[in-house]
Amino acid sequence: MNMDTPARPRTRIQSEKRYIILEAALEIFSANGFRGATIDQIADAAGMSKPNLLYYFRRKEDIHEALMQRLLDTWLAPLRELDDVGDPMTELRSYIRRKLEMARDYPRESRLFANEILQGAPRIMPLIEGELKTLVDEKASIIRGWMRTGKITQTDPHHLIFSIWATTQHYADFDTQVRAVLGPDRGSDGRFEDAARFLESLFMNGLMPR
Repeated sequence: MNMDTPARPRTRIQSEKRYIILEAALEIFSANGFRGATIDQIADAAGMSKPNLLYYFRRKEDIHEALMQRLLDTWLAPLRELDDVGDPMTELRSYIRRKLEMARDYPRESRLFANEILQGAPRIMPLIEGELKTLVDEKASIIRGWMRTGKITQTDPHHLIFSIWATTQHYADFDTQVRAVLGPDRGSDGRFEDAARFLESLFMNGLMPR
């Protein structure tokens, strides 16, 4: 076989089947973790037989890898949009908003990522040490540039990014706790807007040049 022959593009049906499998796997992995999830559970959730699923993914590890790559692409999209051309306060405020929107719209993905990190990231460490670190270092350099020109106060740019991650992702990973503590009057969908206003005030006041 000619090893230089390019892989055939997936058909529409193949792409749809892979999407169904990955959506089912997201539900199973986010609920049970990698170790607790099985191929049989994923196949049942996808509404297909185990042999049919194994036609698209040979191993549980392959499903998880594809899911984590898709997740990381989604997770890093807001950070990629942080632009050195824009006004720093506007850029950072928008980043906080986008991260909260992800906490609201992608809670399963957030739990899956958190579970993987809590286990020591055994299956995604190359992604963290590679793509993720490169992007964070790049954006930290932009933030450091804003500090040099006096547009925002001096601080550690990496820990600033970590703090935004921690405060925004809390509303996905601990949403049950947030809703319970806020109670029925404040624990509805408006909690994300309340959180956005609070976090914007917290970070913007802290970063305002003195």
